[in-house]
Amino acid sequence: RNLGVIFDKSMHFDKQISAVVKASFYQLRLFSKVKSFLSQADLEKAIHAFISSRIDYCNALYTGLNQLLLNRLQMIQNAAARLLSNSSKRSHITPVLRSLHWLPVRLRVEYKVLLFVFNGLAPAYLAELVTFYQPARTLRSSEQSSLVTPKFKYKKFRGRSFAVQGPKLWNALPAHLRSITVLSVFKSQLKTHLFI
Repeated sequence: RNLGVIFDKSMHFDKQISAVVKASFYQLRLFSKVKSFLSQADLEKAIHAFISSRIDYCNALYTGLNQLLLNRLQMIQNAAARLLSNSSKRSHITPVLRSLHWLPVRLRVEYKVLLFVFNGLAPAYLAELVTFYQPARTLRSSEQSSLVTPKFKYKKFRGRSFAVQGPKLWNALPAHLRSITVLSVFKSQLKTHLFI
């Protein structure tokens, strides 16, 4: 256990995700009991404080995880969205998440990693792992602020590292997003891009 994150040898985060799921569903059951006493705004604040914060805590570690594990976290977010919006279990969840302006869990993870990559905002020990592509001669691609994606031998761990996933996600962004220099503008445009 490290700063509230449970690490395992295989770095699959099974126990971590199980702990988040258990605690979050417990909180959701409590919220469903007191929902009638709370305003919509207060319920949303409580859900962000007790549920969204758990899902988002150190979520950059979930980059490249098995989709089945991320689906368990997505179930929590879906249940929270349904509770907040009074929608039934049978209704499709994507429009509900859009109406609440909530990115799905997988996209929240990508969003966090991309914010770390943006203008080297990551802590120094991560920022030094990312380098801009510098071609030997001037090319059109040199103006697109691409990052070097390092080669890796073992996909199991190395392919999920920040040094690989950060540049991979960054280079997949459209050029107009990569050229933004103001953080607040980048955040809003990135969220819009991920919603599409």
